[in-house]
Amino acid sequence: MPEMSAYNQPSALRSIRLRAPLLGLLLAAVICLLTPFNNIYLRATPLGGGHFPLAPFFIFLLLTVFVTLISWAFKAKLLLKGPELLVVWIEMVVGSGIAYTGFARTFLINLTAPVQFATPGNRWEEVLHPLIPPALTPTNREAIELLYNGLPGSRDMDVLTIATTIPWSAWIQPLLLWGSFILVSYLVMLFLVNILSRQWIHNERMNFPLLKVPEMIGNAVSEGKTAQFFLNRFLLTGISIPVVLHLVNGLNLYYPSIPAIPTLFLAGPYFSETGILTGFQKLKIYLYPSFIGFAFLTSRQISFSFWAFFLFGCLFYGILGLMGYSIPGSELGVTFGPTLARPEEMQMIGAYGIFFLFLVWLARLHLLDVCRQSFFLKSPSPDRSEWFDVRISFWGAVCGFAFLITWYVQLGMTISTAFLVVGAFFMIMLVATRIICQGGLAYFTLTAAPTDGIIALFGAKVFAGASGLLAGMSQKVLFVDLRESLMPSLLHGRHLHQNRHPALLLFSGLALTIVVSMTASILSMMILCYKYGIRELQLDWATQTSTTVYENIYRLVATETVTGSWVFIFALIGAVLMLIMVTCYHRLYWWPIHPIGYLTAYSSAMRILWVSFFIGWACNALCMRYGGVTLFRKLQFFFIGLIIGDFLMGGCWGIVGLFTDISYQVLPD
Repeated sequence: MPEMSAYNQPSALRSIRLRAPLLGLLLAAVICLLTPFNNIYLRATPLGGGHFPLAPFFIFLLLTVFVTLISWAFKAKLLLKGPELLVVWIEMVVGSGIAYTGFARTFLINLTAPVQFATPGNRWEEVLHPLIPPALTPTNREAIELLYNGLPGSRDMDVLTIATTIPWSAWIQPLLLWGSFILVSYLVMLFLVNILSRQWIHNERMNFPLLKVPEMIGNAVSEGKTAQFFLNRFLLTGISIPVVLHLVNGLNLYYPSIPAIPTLFLAGPYFSETGILTGFQKLKIYLYPSFIGFAFLTSRQISFSFWAFFLFGCLFYGILGLMGYSIPGSELGVTFGPTLARPEEMQMIGAYGIFFLFLVWLARLHLLDVCRQSFFLKSPSPDRSEWFDVRISFWGAVCGFAFLITWYVQLGMTISTAFLVVGAFFMIMLVATRIICQGGLAYFTLTAAPTDGIIALFGAKVFAGASGLLAGMSQKVLFVDLRESLMPSLLHGRHLHQNRHPALLLFSGLALTIVVSMTASILSMMILCYKYGIRELQLDWATQTSTTVYENIYRLVATETVTGSWVFIFALIGAVLMLIMVTCYHRLYWWPIHPIGYLTAYSSAMRILWVSFFIGWACNALCMRYGGVTLFRKLQFFFIGLIIGDFLMGGCWGIVGLFTDISYQVLPD
């Protein structure tokens, strides 16, 4: 089926009616209200998760079928056109990311952990409490204790009663203070996306693999070919595979006598504990049909680079061992990286920095043009495609950065450290956004945290006193758990809004979705915690990662932990390797490796996805080698079917999980 771009669509399809952003806003709020209860209390299939979340796509499929059937049955116009369905979907995606790991999952624990988990043994009360500004965390210990244990008699209370019984007076100041920080950070992300969208979408023609399926469905709806799309024989074949797989494995969960189809294979035992292959000892093979589908739709150069660099990263440990280097983990010093375990992985610090500079260099002409317009040295472009004038975005971003730096300084951080922290946060966020959107990564995690790079380059002294506490807390809130980070979804939204109007309505829809989603997520999480208590909700991951942050902050503040020289050496190695790769990628047309593959070599996400990218790459390469574009256009429907089938079964088992004590999880949490 030929695709219809936003450029050659008629004006009626480019115009978005008010009903679309309003419906997206409503559904996003509903998802945010339900997600904590579903994901945490019921422990059912996560409604959100990653950058292609389950609930939004499942609802998108249902809406597609619904509007098509209504139009066919009553011979009427579509209630929602294809582009409007995409507007609804992207607003749900934005909301679902905020509702869980992207924000709400750890937020309350992060704010209360230094008080709740302080003991005479860890000395947090003695060392950390004097550094905490009074308005930064709740100071009422009873309110915190009730958060972890639940309100008295709360099990018999209804939702409204709990909402009115929560000790809001203890939370008003912290929520307002953090709310201003988070909302301004989100606003800066919106401004940066608006500034960079022309460069990345127009000038570089960046591919968006995660948008391929929704866009094809939206085009089918607009062209009146919805039935033809879903009845495609390749698509139906692809759908059948995950349907059978998850039907059997889901039934096995409820009826163990039914044999399960394995989707996880432990390859580590087949490798020796010594020798060049020692890095493969923890190797696992995960089979996720939807991720294979996304890998097929990603460019071969990128999908090849993902799995090849992951395997080379494992091999690198063995090579160092054969050369006689056994580098202890103590060389790392104090680190905040989510999965950072060995000094070798600090290559990512240098690699991220060089790749960011490469992105700036590619966009140099565009950024100079934006600066000229912003300083009124040049008239605005008449063919503007952004949400609004880039001059507003430029000065909005400048004011946003100034506000964030002032926020830190007012709470006790030194101004130089505040500049470094804000710069590092958004630098890493921009690079991660590029990796996720261009690489088609529905699931992504950082290796090293932004503050790890600052410590490696400038030493731990920059985080002395309150500076370390503020940097660690704020990083945990928004800038380290990037599995559901907002900025990639905003870039996806900018691409879907391309040449749609009214642009201000579309931007306002996203902005309101962010505000409403934050409010709904916090309200839902507060009600859930005060009803059951955090202790009984099995928030083990959120609690463990939050307390680890404060343990590292304590080490920064109270001890003289020194980062080993190997950290700087590996950061330098990463910078040199990335410089070579970006130079070859930019200058040599035949260069087979994409630099973003190196940036994910040590990501925990790639431990799950590497096999999917290998299979997707191999199928794509064989398809193009022996069948060309003609076969690809047919075969892509099979892999799209893998994606639709996976998420269709995830939604169905999610509904089943609402009425049972256990739930089968289709996708990784």
